[in-house]
Amino acid sequence: SIIKKQRQELQLLIAELKERDRELNDMVAVHQRHIQAWEGDRHQILALAERCSLLTSELSDKNAIIRSLTKRLKFLESQQNDSQATLENTQQKFKELTQKVTDSSVQCQALEEKNQNLHCSVLELAVKTGQLQAREQELLTMLRLKDDALIETTDYITEFTFKLKKLENALRAVKSEDFCLNREQKELKLTLKDLMLQTNKLKDVLSEKMEENSKQQEEILHLKHQNGCLRNKLALAVEIAQRKDELYQFAKSKQARIEKELSSLRQV
Repeated sequence: SIIKKQRQELQLLIAELKERDRELNDMVAVHQRHIQAWEGDRHQILALAERCSLLTSELSDKNAIIRSLTKRLKFLESQQNDSQATLENTQQKFKELTQKVTDSSVQCQALEEKNQNLHCSVLELAVKTGQLQAREQELLTMLRLKDDALIETTDYITEFTFKLKKLENALRAVKSEDFCLNREQKELKLTLKDLMLQTNKLKDVLSEKMEENSKQQEEILHLKHQNGCLRNKLALAVEIAQRKDELYQFAKSKQARIEKELSSLRQV
C-alpha cells in the first residue's frame, strides 16, 4: 500500500512535472516570440531612429528655408507697402492731371468762343471799312464833279467877263452860288478828313484786333499743345499705374503662393 501510494504520488508528480514542462515549453515559446518581437521592434526602432535623424536634418533645412522665406516675405511686404504708397501717389497725380486737363479744356473752349467773337467783330469792321471806302469814293467822285463844275464856272466867268456890267445880277447869283459851292466843298473836305481819320482809326482798331486775334490763336495753339502734352502725361501715368497694379497683383499672387508654401511647410 505504501508502494502504491508512492507510485500514485510519483505518477502525480510525473503528471505535474509534465504539466510544468509543458508550461515551461509554452513559456519558452512565448519567450522566443517575445524575443523575436523585441528584435523586430529593435530593428524598427533603429530604422525609426535613422529616419528621425533624416527628418531632423530635413527639418533643420526646412527651418532655414522658412527663415529665408520669412525674410523674403517681410521684404515683399515692405515692397508691397512701397508699391501701395506709390500707387496712391500715382492716383493722386492722375486726379491732378485729370483736373488740369479739364481746366485746360474749359479754358481752350472759352478762348475759342472769344476768338469766334473777335472774328465776327473783325468781319463787321471789315464790312464797315468797305462801306466807308465806298462812301469815300462817292465823296471823291462828288468832289471831282464839283471841281469840274467849278472849272466850267470859272471858264464861263472868264468868257463872259465883258458882260459883267450887263449881268451883275447874274454875277451876284453866280458868286453866291460859287460861295455856296466853296462852302459845300469845304464842308465836304472836312467830312472827307473826318472820314479819313475815322477810317485810319478803324484800320488801327482792325490791326489791333488782328494782332489780338493772332495772339489768341497762338495762345490757343499753345494751350492745345499743352493739352496734348497733358493727355500724353495722363496716358503715361495711367500706363504706369496699370503696370504698378499688375506688379502689385503679381506680388500679391506671389505672396499667396509663399503663404501656401509656408502653410504646407508648417503642416509638415
